Amino acid sequence: MKNIDKYLSLLAQEQEGLLLTSRYARFYGAEYDIAEGIAVVTRKGSRYFTDSRYIEAAQNNIRDFEVICTDAAHPYNDLLNEAIEDFGITVLGFEEEYLTVAEYQDLAKNLKAELKPLNKKLAKFRYVKEQWELERMRKAQEITDRAFSDVLPRIKAGMTEKQLQAELVYCVLKNGGDNVSFDPIVVSGPNTSLPHGVPGDRVLQPGDFITLDFGALYQRYCADMTRTVALGYATEEMRKVYDTVLTAQNAAIAATKPGIPGKQIDAVARRIIADAGYGAYFGHGYGHGLGLQIHEDPNCNPAGDVIMEPGMVASSEPGIYLPGKFGVRIEDVVIFTADGCENITTSPKELIIV
Repeated sequence: MKNIDKYLSLLAQEQEGLLLTSRYARFYGAEYDIAEGIAVVTRKGSRYFTDSRYIEAAQNNIRDFEVICTDAAHPYNDLLNEAIEDFGITVLGFEEEYLTVAEYQDLAKNLKAELKPLNKKLAKFRYVKEQWELERMRKAQEITDRAFSDVLPRIKAGMTEKQLQAELVYCVLKNGGDNVSFDPIVVSGPNTSLPHGVPGDRVLQPGDFITLDFGALYQRYCADMTRTVALGYATEEMRKVYDTVLTAQNAAIAATKPGIPGKQIDAVARRIIADAGYGAYFGHGYGHGLGLQIHEDPNCNPAGDVIMEPGMVASSEPGIYLPGKFGVRIEDVVIFTADGCENITTSPKELIIV
């Protein structure tokens, strides 16, 4: 089934349509990426509007849509109203989570159709990935693993977190990534107790833990991985915390299977960390969904009520963070299968000392 057919299944009446404004929804429906544009999907026809910067690429690559150029004489709202009239639309489902208040007010004032929030239903189609999507995610993860292998020998005492971040981005691009899937988190020493710390000018020193949380973007699909390595040596306490996180992650991955809510998987890792005496230092969720976005539903966290299904994708990233001392996070990405999961992250997880 084409993705546009999934969108059409939401339209119960001929007078209903969908307004796709986010890059994610437009890509998913058209199965081709354009940086800017708006699309309308109806049972009577579908149109994709973009400007002169992208019109040639759109016309050459987008199928199942009539592709139309917007310009000063043909602004988006005028083109949208033409589609509304031509297709007899009275109600337009829209992505309320991807419009500013000003954008919504402009559309509500100028479009000749009722706007109906429909973001959650649109997003649910992306929960279970198609095989072609999974192949792109496997490739993105493969690039990420190669980048990690390449960056390890580049880690040296005396370089800064920012310098190491730059090396990591280079390694992602060198190995075939279209970009990084998010700004890499590269922190060291006491900064590793910050789960989403920002790389700065701190100089790497012997005895540091170094957290590298990053991923490649490949044909619009995201990878995600975290490894915590030690520079020079690791203390007994550092090894104990590291081993606890690794034990929790391995146990939760072993428990990952379809037919259960994500919070049940989270509970496996959380229980192990709590039993080791570190429960107060694991504040975030065990895992999040990813795909076109680095964070998307469904999640494997304490609030994760969605029953997981084959074809869903989630991160596996327990952590322990001791304020002012250090933190450890280990993250893989898994695909839910018919009877368990496939871990598509291949980088070693035993403690690495560089």
